[in-house]
Amino acid sequence: MPARKNVPISEAESVVMRVFWERGALPTEEVVAALESHGKWQEATVKTLLNRLLKKGALKARKDNRRYVYSPVLAREDWLSNESHGFLDRLFGGRVAPLVSYFSEQKKLGKQDIEELKKLIKEIDDER
Repeated sequence: MPARKNVPISEAESVVMRVFWERGALPTEEVVAALESHGKWQEATVKTLLNRLLKKGALKARKDNRRYVYSPVLAREDWLSNESHGFLDRLFGGRVAPLVSYFSEQKKLGKQDIEELKKLIKEIDDER
């Protein structure tokens, strides 16, 4: 199955996907255990979310004896790209500068954030 790049997933589905992005292929019971240990959901809820992700093409499954082993098709980087572009488009007209300005005005940028932004801007300038 080819990698899917543009799969819309809900916030709850993204929590399940994070388990796969961190650990790779897993059987159902290990996914359930990983999410239960974080106080997330019951087994039935996890299975529902796995089925949704399977139907959307974000996961694939293979039968291993009497259980299914799921693995991610949607790469975390592709999901982050889609989510961040959608966020920027919806809230800031697709521009990064107004986003940074907003956080600056809200006093959400600390000294370390500002230093990292300066370094990033310098690296971008040096590449161009």
